[in-house]
Amino acid sequence: MYSSNFQPEASLRWKRVQSVLQSINADAVLLNTNANLYYSSGRIFNGYTYIPSEGEAIYFVRRPIGLKGENVHYIHKPEQIPALLTEIGLPLPRKLAIEWDASHGDFTRLCAVFPDAEITNGSAVMRKVRSVKTDYELGLLHESAVKHAEVYHRIESVYHNGMTDIELQIEIERLLRLHGNLGLFRINGQSMEIFMGNVICGDNADTPTPYDFAMGGAGLSCSIPVGCNGSLIRPGMAVMVDMCGNFTGYMTDMTRVYSVGELPDLAHRAHQCSIDIHRAVSQMGKPSVKAADLYNLAISIAKEAGLENYFMGHTQKAGFIGHGVGIEVNEAPVLAPRSKDILEGNQVIALEPKFVIPHVGAVGIEDTYMVTPEGMKAITNAPVEIVSLS
Repeated sequence: MYSSNFQPEASLRWKRVQSVLQSINADAVLLNTNANLYYSSGRIFNGYTYIPSEGEAIYFVRRPIGLKGENVHYIHKPEQIPALLTEIGLPLPRKLAIEWDASHGDFTRLCAVFPDAEITNGSAVMRKVRSVKTDYELGLLHESAVKHAEVYHRIESVYHNGMTDIELQIEIERLLRLHGNLGLFRINGQSMEIFMGNVICGDNADTPTPYDFAMGGAGLSCSIPVGCNGSLIRPGMAVMVDMCGNFTGYMTDMTRVYSVGELPDLAHRAHQCSIDIHRAVSQMGKPSVKAADLYNLAISIAKEAGLENYFMGHTQKAGFIGHGVGIEVNEAPVLAPRSKDILEGNQVIALEPKFVIPHVGAVGIEDTYMVTPEGMKAITNAPVEIVSLS
């Protein structure tokens, strides 16, 4: 199923899952979404991972053909799983965690496969486990962050006068791919869609979107109404670049702002306020701190600066200032006013306090941080000032 080098990492991950299962008195978790299959096995496959509360994970594979290993069992349908568990010598679960974030059809089918089991929320189990990264995962995130920053250092070189936002985004996408970006922006939730990230300029930044992103944009089609809309980049516009850093299967998130010509003082004040929020939140963001307290700190700084009306949107506001990242770009914890999350060491968080200035565009930065006992340490590093493209 995976290389021998990944075995110690896989075992560590199983043990983390098992610790949570034991805390809720569940006998096993059954996984079938791509993100959790990847987490539990180190690769994507079509099928299921079954992790009992003790022992090794079992992989029930439909495709691709040719995967090998002591714990790999090929199946045609999930209804075969109970008989195979019995054949292996494992008892059928009395309490089974199944992913509630899977499709309704998958969820109800898997419930029917285990009709005598009490069903509990497997998505919550995995969200908790995956929020704290292993050393191996942190290494992949650091690698992604370095490459991500390298691309941002080159954005000025691909801009030329007369560009539209989509033309600039295409050039940035090309840079990302040439640097090894995998091109996939993996998001939790079936109602969240975007391609590689977001470049928005001018008034388009103030266009509401149905998606739960920090910034909006009309998009190029009503089929994906978010992001660049073909606007010509003109003097006096802020150009916000928020592109995905998926170089390793683990995603970093970073936003920087560019301009053509001079921006008004209000935009510069708001941008500096974003930087100030980063400094304050990153200093406070230590293990055991409530995520909601970090949100409230950011709000208080924006209010004190007189910029509350522009914070996290203008016409439509986002209800958070940051989120966990990893295999997916929207993991736990969430920095929001009603969040119940409490920070833990080795969580990785994208912090994005942003402002939308009418007729100018979006300003503010986003960086990816690791939570440590000394505070949140940025792993994405590029100049934070507004960069002139002209």
